[in-house]
Amino acid sequence: MEIIFKSLHSDAIPPISKEGKVIPSLRYGTRTVSFEIPPACSYESITYMQEQPCAGRDRSLHLIREALKAPIDSPGLRELAAGHSRAVILVSDGTRLCPTPLLLEPLLEELRSAGIQDDGIDIIVALGVHRKHTEEELRELVGEAVYQRIRVYNHSALPEDCVHVGTTSHGTPVEINRRVVEAPLRIATGNIEPHALVGVSGGVKALIPGVASQSCIEHNHGLSLQYRAAIGDPDNPIHRDLEEAHAFVPIHFLLNVIVDMDRHVLDAVAGNVHSAHRTGAALASARFLHPVRKRYDLVIVSPGGDPKDRQLYQAVKALRNAAAFTKPGGPILMAAELSEGLGNGMFQYWVETISDRPRMTAKLKQHFVLGAHKILHVDEVLNSHPVYLHSSLPRHMTELLGFHPADHLETVLKDLSKTSPLELAVMPFGSLTFPGQPRPQA
Repeated sequence: MEIIFKSLHSDAIPPISKEGKVIPSLRYGTRTVSFEIPPACSYESITYMQEQPCAGRDRSLHLIREALKAPIDSPGLRELAAGHSRAVILVSDGTRLCPTPLLLEPLLEELRSAGIQDDGIDIIVALGVHRKHTEEELRELVGEAVYQRIRVYNHSALPEDCVHVGTTSHGTPVEINRRVVEAPLRIATGNIEPHALVGVSGGVKALIPGVASQSCIEHNHGLSLQYRAAIGDPDNPIHRDLEEAHAFVPIHFLLNVIVDMDRHVLDAVAGNVHSAHRTGAALASARFLHPVRKRYDLVIVSPGGDPKDRQLYQAVKALRNAAAFTKPGGPILMAAELSEGLGNGMFQYWVETISDRPRMTAKLKQHFVLGAHKILHVDEVLNSHPVYLHSSLPRHMTELLGFHPADHLETVLKDLSKTSPLELAVMPFGSLTFPGQPRPQA
């Protein structure tokens, strides 16, 4: 059978050896893994859309500055900051692709021009309930120059570190980081990409779950037992709950970017947290939603390397995306390093201690448990597809999750294609390639 190449991104087309063998290379942590496509199998690449050549630092900074010059439905940041002596900036944690140092540079310039000095600014890492960052990680996250000048804090989701400011109509207790509540000027940053639970990331997500209490996050995420969001679309009850919560502690200015897997800025929006985010969500939808025109016998996926494959907590998103392009019953092979394991203690506790899987999922469907809810996402895939995982996870953990260990991708691929030729798809950037129809831009 003739080998076929189809791709939206030229970097996704694998090299061909002198012998005519197709040898794709996938990002795996900070390295790559390669494997040979069996010659009898057809092959296609599925990935997100981005222009070539990719934007570098200068282009990225230009797009950010242009967004700040033309805020959407909002005065400029310098005008908003005038008369204030303090401000707080919310930044994404290290599992995200957001190029935070590039965003902070012009933001801090604007605040200085408005008269807010460095000692009046707090930067808070919007961790939600993700693990806190080490001092070295904080330096890397914001950049050494900023770290030396500005106070940088890990968010704490403990109730004593948050302030209750209200309750939404869905019953979500709005409990927000005390420093954020007390700041007279609140600025949110982040990157926008599709999101299975709330439709799209960025915007108000910097506030909740970013700097909210565990009970606040758990209640909002628990709405997913009642409602489903359309990927790429923020118009759903779970996201509207976030927007209602935002009314109690409003973000005064938003700076969001749309980036590729190398953190190059492709688009930037700034201004009103609702209007600017809606504009950015449409831009992200056009880039990252890929119509499911056909399904494949087998899909090989990588989340896209570090930081998207540090933890299964994040990498499972790529697995769910791959499932949408796989025929029912068809296997999925995922290459994800998972250097930090599962990435959540509650997730790991449930996987390791509850032996009856149907009982486990039944309990989670009745009562949402933050962290453990990822088991439902895993089982959503496993109910329709066997999953082979190439990772650094211990073998017992891989098997307890319900996956088949794949020490060598090529060996597994050869075994699966022994009986008949397969139509294969490779998703090199599975964490940024979502199934769906791009939404029209406003």
